[in-house]
Formats: sequence, C-alpha cells, structure tokens
Amino acid sequence: MTLKNYVHGAFVPAWNGIVRPFYNPADNSQLGEVAESSLEDVDKAILAARVAFDEGPWPRTPAQERAARLFKLADLIESRAEEFAEMDTRNCGKPLRESRFDVSDAAACFRYYAGLATKPQGQTFEVGDPNIICQTVREPIGVCGQIIPWNFPLLMAAWKLAPGLAAGNCCILKPSELTPLSASLLFELIDEVGFPPGVVQLVYGLGSPIGARLAESPLVDKIAFTGGGDTGRKILAAAASNFKKVSLELGGKSPNIVFADSDHDHALEYALFAIFAGQGQVCSAGSRLLLERSLADSFLPRLAAAAEKIVVGPGMDDATEMGPLITRAHQKKVLNHIQSACCEGAELLTGGSAYNDHRSIGNYVQPTIFVGVKPSMRIVQEEIFGPVLTVQLFDTEDEAVHIANDTTYGLAAGVFTKDGAKAQRVIRRLRAGITWINTYHPTFNEAPWGGYKQSGMGRELGTYGYEAYTEVKQINQCINPQPLDWFRSAP
Repeated sequence: MTLKNYVHGAFVPAWNGIVRPFYNPADNSQLGEVAESSLEDVDKAILAARVAFDEGPWPRTPAQERAARLFKLADLIESRAEEFAEMDTRNCGKPLRESRFDVSDAAACFRYYAGLATKPQGQTFEVGDPNIICQTVREPIGVCGQIIPWNFPLLMAAWKLAPGLAAGNCCILKPSELTPLSASLLFELIDEVGFPPGVVQLVYGLGSPIGARLAESPLVDKIAFTGGGDTGRKILAAAASNFKKVSLELGGKSPNIVFADSDHDHALEYALFAIFAGQGQVCSAGSRLLLERSLADSFLPRLAAAAEKIVVGPGMDDATEMGPLITRAHQKKVLNHIQSACCEGAELLTGGSAYNDHRSIGNYVQPTIFVGVKPSMRIVQEEIFGPVLTVQLFDTEDEAVHIANDTTYGLAAGVFTKDGAKAQRVIRRLRAGITWINTYHPTFNEAPWGGYKQSGMGRELGTYGYEAYTEVKQINQCINPQPLDWFRSAP
C-alpha cells in the first residue's frame, strides 16, 4: 500500500518519488508507505489553492451548495465507519472502541458545519447617521494550511476541514507522517463528493519542510496547527512573514481536582479515564490529580489497584482498554520522563515501565502513577503525553486553585465535588479554556475548544471555530446621497 498526495483534484505521488514507511504501534509491523513530499509538492498545492480561491467558484458558491457537499461527505464517512475505525486503531494504537467514537464525532463535525454554513452570519447596526445602513458580513479568509497530529487522525482532520470548507476557504491538509492511513480514505470520499480542483488538498510529509512551507508562504492566508508548543512557536514566527491568521491548539498539563465531598467512586473512575484514555496521548489529559489530603489514605490504594487492572494490549482486541504509544521513540521518551521523576525523588505508586511479555514487540507503557511529587519537578510541569499521572495533595480550596494554576499551560481542568457553589467558584478561578464539573473529557462540536496561556491561541469547534475561518467586512451604504459641501472653495 502506497498512499499518495491529493493535489488539484487528483491523487499524485511525491514529485521526487520518495516514500516513507508507516507502522502499527501494537507490534511495529509495517502497514504501508506514504508519499514523502518535497517543497515542490507543497508549492504546487499552495498555487492550486490560490488559483482555486482567487479565480474558482468555491468562495462564491452558495452556502446551500457548500453545505450539501459536506452533508454528503458526512454520510459517506458514516457508510465506511468501521473501516475508518480499524484504520485509526491499526495506525495510532488506540482501542477500537475509542476509534469508533472518533469516527462518529468526525461525521457529526462535518454535519454540524454544513448546517452552520447556511445560518445568519452578519449584523446590521443602528448608527448616528440615518442616511447610512451599516452592516457586517463574514467572508472566507482564503488559502488555509492545516497541520494535524497523530493522536486523532480522522477527527483532527474533520475539526480543521469542516469549518474551513463550510466558510468557503480552500484548504491544504498536512497529516502527521506517522498516521496517514485514515486521511487517505477521507480524501477518497472527498474526491467522490466532487469539490472543485484545488479547494481541498492533501500533502503528506514532515513538519519541516512541508508544515514550515505552509506557515511561511505569502500565498497562504491562515495556518491552523494542533501539536506541541515548540512547533507552535516556530509556526507563529514563520506566519509573521505576511501576518497570516493563526490558530494554535497546543499542549496541556491539566489538573483534575477531587474534593473530599465528591462521590469517591465516580471521581476515581474519571481520574483513570482522564489520564489513561488514549494512552494519555491527549492534549487535554488530566495528567495532574489534585486530591484533598483527607482522601489520600483511602483513595490512593484504590486508584493504584484500579490502574493495575487496566487491560493493556493491541487496540484491535475487544478486551483492550489501553493501547500502545505511537512509536518506539515516543515510548522511550515517556520512560525517560518516568526515570527522571524517580531520580528527582518522586514516589512510584504503580507502573513505571514497559512490558517484558508478548507486548514487548509493541510500544506499551504501564499505567503509571506518582505520589510525593513537588511542584518544581519536570514530571509535574512538563507535558509527557503518555499514561503517567502525578498526585498532589491539598488542604484548602485556595491551595487547590493555586496548585492547579501553577504551570505554563491552561488547556483543560476538572473539578469533582457535590457542592455546586464550590464547583462554580473553583472552575471560575482556574486558568483553563476547557473545564468539566463531575466529569472529564466529553467534547462537543457545538462548544469552543482551546486554551489559555501556553496552551495556544484561538478556538476551534462551535461558532467560534467557524468564525476563525472568516474575515469580517464592514459595509456602509448611503441610502440618501446629498452634496457633501465639505470643500467649499472647490467648484
């Protein structure tokens, strides 16, 4: 299997003919090869998108027609749902049941933005001059480069493409080179739907040079990126070349606060789900458990015992509850973080290593929990992006808030308590863009997604995500033209 780029309405190999292998993280077997694009490939895609936007019909296509194509795409995704789910599980390792949810959400995302495309977008203002009608309209930005990560291959493609296309933009998607499989099927369906050439394109390849070229090109009007902070900084700097619009959804080190007056069984289940869903390779993972001190003696042994019972194995196995990490290199990185924490004096409550059994052929790491950590430790401050949980104890509400906000990140946060007033007080004080009370991780296409501080800029999803792909134009029309008589000396 060799996956090709999709440029100007056709599937084409990389200009230089180079391909890159991609693998199944459950056993590191090769799944196929994917085009290793060069600058020539991305430049062709950029030019095709530029022409399609400036001269083609898509930005001027009625919203109902744009919506019809997105509705059709959503239907096609649902018709191949199991195939998509199996692709993402084989390629990124997550359990099949998680992939099935992702596919359902992806189809719903295209359907949501198809519906939003036809809804009112502008405003009319009452201004001081009765002869002027003042209004605003929203117009597409132009050519949009969209760079997505490997942890949600299909879903992240939907989050980027759906609002961009619904608003009338021309989009160039660059998936992770590690997980190209479901993108290939998505673009087969896009080709079947029949978008005009150059409107929606797929270019595989490394972040450098492909993503870098999208970020720096003066022919690209917007860049949308989901991934790590270091890459986000490079993209932001490159985008400054032509002041292109930028949306960044970056990392997190999200706190999950459990008060003593919570439902302990409920809180324990969500403490596990917050960090071990997706193998912890989730930007919004609840990787810091903040536990009221009076709970520690009873809660922590139960938490450790429950973590040790998590079924870890290949995602295609129906019994699996947590799969492998994405690559051998990432597994090593996570294990190095664990070793570093032990060296810094953190106490390992459970887990902490790879597996020495039949799972050693894959990239597995045990569900890992640390206690006795200090705020300054790397394990507390740095995003690990793996199944590693730190536990910090607090005595008061103020202390919990202080600990929760004590990182450079601000993506997500959770609070567990039966006291509704306390829940609202604490949530309002947390510097995080996505928050939950007595739950963790539910995500909705209708609601904005994004973070504070170094967790990014801008928002995806909901009406916020649609508006991020539009420019606002002010239109003033005089309905009763009169002589201005401003320059009275003029004839």
